Amino acid sequence: MKKQGILNRELAGIFAKIGHTDTIMIADCGLPIPDGVTCIDLAYKMGKPSFIDILETVLGDFKAEKALIATEMDAENAELYSQLTPFPCPIEKVSHEQLKQKSVDAKVIIRTGEATPYANILLQSGVIF
Repeated sequence: MKKQGILNRELAGIFAKIGHTDTIMIADCGLPIPDGVTCIDLAYKMGKPSFIDILETVLGDFKAEKALIATEMDAENAELYSQLTPFPCPIEKVSHEQLKQKSVDAKVIIRTGEATPYANILLQSGVIF
């Protein structure tokens, strides 16, 4: 049995296939999921699991070299935005519409139960060497 890291078998398998510059997205429960993009739906109740819980867990098992968030997050969800600092890699801001467009190329979208505005982040894979 796996001792640490991501226990969800689908996520663990996807993470094992991720290469440098591939992207994954952690999303709130309202983000539209583009056709053809794998979605691992972890939501089980409004607000659960939270965006931050999943983000922290993913970052413990995933090397990110860059992150993208919506420019709207800092004004419309200041509490969540404040929890993103310090962050282990540079964060770029794009419009929410641009972030949704970029989700089309994600290897996976991890849907949380988060029900606050703009609680979405696109993580670009780095390398561990």
